Amino acid sequence: MSYFVTGATGFIGRHLVPELIENREGPIHVLVRSSSLWRMEALIRQWGSDRVRAVVGDLGQPGLGVPEEWIAEHGGSVEHFFHLAAIYDITADDATNDAMNIDGTRNALTLAESLSVGCFHQVSSVAAAGDFHGRFDETMFEEGQPLPSPYHRTKYESEKIVRDQASVPWRVYRPAIVVGHSETGAMDKLDGPYYFFPVIKRLRDSLPSWLPLVGVDLGDTNLVPVDYVAKAMDHLAHLPDRDGEAFHLVNPEPQSVVEMINAFCTAAGAPRFATPLDRTITTAGPFGLIPRALRPINLMNAVVRSAPAQMVLDQTVGRLGIPAEVLAHTSFPSVFDSRITEKALSGSGLSVPPLETYARALWSYWEENLDDSLARDSKARAALSGKTVVITGASSGIGKVVALKVAQAGGIPVLVARGKEKLEETKAVIESRGGTAYVFPCDLSDLEAIDRLCEQMVAELPSVDYVVNNAGRSIRRSLKLSHDRFHDFERTMQLNYFGAIRLVMGLMTQLHSQRSGHIVNISSIGVQTNPPRFSAYVASKAALDAWSNVVSSEVVGHGITFTNVHMPLVRTPMIAPTKIYDKFPTISPAQAADVVVRAMVDKPHEINTTLGTAGALAHTIAPRTAFRVLNLAYKVFPDSAAAKGQNPTSQAAAAAEEAPASNRRETEQMLLAQLFRGVHW
Repeated sequence: MSYFVTGATGFIGRHLVPELIENREGPIHVLVRSSSLWRMEALIRQWGSDRVRAVVGDLGQPGLGVPEEWIAEHGGSVEHFFHLAAIYDITADDATNDAMNIDGTRNALTLAESLSVGCFHQVSSVAAAGDFHGRFDETMFEEGQPLPSPYHRTKYESEKIVRDQASVPWRVYRPAIVVGHSETGAMDKLDGPYYFFPVIKRLRDSLPSWLPLVGVDLGDTNLVPVDYVAKAMDHLAHLPDRDGEAFHLVNPEPQSVVEMINAFCTAAGAPRFATPLDRTITTAGPFGLIPRALRPINLMNAVVRSAPAQMVLDQTVGRLGIPAEVLAHTSFPSVFDSRITEKALSGSGLSVPPLETYARALWSYWEENLDDSLARDSKARAALSGKTVVITGASSGIGKVVALKVAQAGGIPVLVARGKEKLEETKAVIESRGGTAYVFPCDLSDLEAIDRLCEQMVAELPSVDYVVNNAGRSIRRSLKLSHDRFHDFERTMQLNYFGAIRLVMGLMTQLHSQRSGHIVNISSIGVQTNPPRFSAYVASKAALDAWSNVVSSEVVGHGITFTNVHMPLVRTPMIAPTKIYDKFPTISPAQAADVVVRAMVDKPHEINTTLGTAGALAHTIAPRTAFRVLNLAYKVFPDSAAAKGQNPTSQAAAAAEEAPASNRRETEQMLLAQLFRGVHW
């Protein structure tokens, strides 16, 4: 048994092929244009399988342009032909849709018939249902439904070609709107709900998260993560006796557009929308007698799709990155019935996860990898383009995202951390996007290793324009549990203070010779607020602040400057062991990275949060009151089980015994966490 896959470099294809590698046997032939052969070869190396074999061809050529000799050699040996190559873009024009979706399907079917394949698997879309109103199940196709866009029309017509013209067995798959991976959030382009993400980001950065916004009922939509689609296709394709059927790869429960947007607002930390006037009101009682075409949602959709409205939207929301065509097709008038598909998947363990469980993964991936706002920021590009930026702790968290954003603005990140493998992965991502990066592995707690690192960078880099001291270690433990753990203080000071200043001192001669250079120290809001249990961590960051402030006065006139960023609590791997932080309001690594980029572009002496400044002021004008408040937090937020040295068994027993008190304490903790947002407790 062998496979043939078109669109293997596409979004769904890149997830389907690994499923076939893992679950099936036999060669997997993948169509690729000659100009994209390098990309396919890179994917094959990433998949780590010698069963995947590239076949050079072209979707626009008869028989996909596959050579006759290849067809003769493999005829009769291909059991499953997956046709995924198509355009999945509501904004594409007629010609593009026709060439990719209709002609491409016809050419793929010709090749499949020449190979006498066992089954032709056509990846269609729920868009084939067009503007059908009501429940649309897997057995339905030609229902006289309106097809309101080139995308809808060509999805319908390409599926019709397979249904009416295929001389080989076939199966059809109709995914809903496919979003990123439910675990990693991985996505490759802006599409569907992603068009709304820049607006959500603006709301998050401009308004407090508790502020309710008024929304309107925009109807229902339907999202599915790409990993579910790939796994379901693999399973359904190999079920016996299902040829000639269509399968709906959709969420069985319709998702309100407003609820979808609110899920992403919650993930982003943005305000949510309330809909005081929705379908429960507009379709109830006497309103239910109003003809469907005159109901508010349908009237609004009709207006939005009109030519004048599209022109207005293009010049308004279009400038915010939301294409007018997308707004015209935000919701589905159809409710997609997937009972046949669900029954076929029974026993496989496959189901669509609730959006709320993976919305944060989608948002985080977009914010860290697909948000291109920095590339369009002329001030950031002027400051960073062509500049060499040394970033410590660049293998994950804030450091990794800073590297990606620096590269997006045209800068050249120099990635420094202990683990070379992760640094190389980040470098590969930057280079795949057309950027340049350097990798310098180094254990930054080893002072002699830092000396060698500085010598190497001075010798190999054209310049050192920025240094971002991001690598750090945090320890949360009260002093009463630290009497026999003096090494906690030594380790935090070694990395957070000695390692940071050793790096800057090792590069200082180069900075003086250039008569330029800016150092950004990732400090902590804890330096201003002095939260209990962080004596080791806060002291090390305070030492770095003090050192930088003193040295700043010594290098005035030499073009060398410092910024201390008093960062609030960030959702990074460093805080992951402290489980109470899972429910705390935190900023994302991408938000923190934006602050670091601002520090490089504007070069202020320090960047503070409002709460951090208030904390510092409180310690100055009312220190006793400040310490009483901190003592309250000390009592409310206990030492973690790990800090107490408890094993998992005793942890569980203690938790069961203290459950009532724990519930009260958790309420108090959340109140303090919300009141003092961003403080490490």
